Amino acid sequence: MAVAKIAHRRRTEVSAATVKVRRIVRAVGTAISAGLLIIVCGLLVVTVGVPIATGSDTYAVLTRSMEPGLPPGTLLVVRPTAAADLHIGDVVTYQLYSGKPDVVTHRIVRVEASSDGTRRYVTRGDANAVVDASPVRAEQVRGRVWYAVPGIGWLAIVKNGTSLQPWLVGVGALLVLYSLVSIASWVRKRRREGDGPLRHRETYLRI
Repeated sequence: MAVAKIAHRRRTEVSAATVKVRRIVRAVGTAISAGLLIIVCGLLVVTVGVPIATGSDTYAVLTRSMEPGLPPGTLLVVRPTAAADLHIGDVVTYQLYSGKPDVVTHRIVRVEASSDGTRRYVTRGDANAVVDASPVRAEQVRGRVWYAVPGIGWLAIVKNGTSLQPWLVGVGALLVLYSLVSIASWVRKRRREGDGPLRHRETYLRI
């Protein structure tokens, strides 16, 4: 009888250890999901929420002309800026041709002003040895680069476009949903485990 009780106790200890390991694994998974949720929400704020709230535009860097500061795949948040507030050293996004969708993001290296007050900007990519072929007129400028998020712009490169907000919202929504489901599952399991103490019924071997 004593031998049977010892064997049962050992099985109980092994079972308890297994349950403990599973709880740790679930807790780690939940922590990862929560961290992922925080990161995704933060990215949605800086890549979608802030641009929409401030009237800014988002673009993706597709070439290497602004390396090393803005490598390909970088998301740019470009804020509309008055022509008088643009100065040497500012990184601006401008239309190659006024009214056309194709844009370039380069740094202003010289500002030219005519006698009638019209301003034009000479630009150059940080990685380029020479300035751009034609000065940029004020009406071509979409705005000044406000901030950049590395890597996020690859979504636009993959889809051969520069409109990122719908894709960011869709991907972010899926990740948020996954994280919420994982956290909710963990909470339900914790509640079930907390309904009552775990009881082990001893079994005796009749000898």
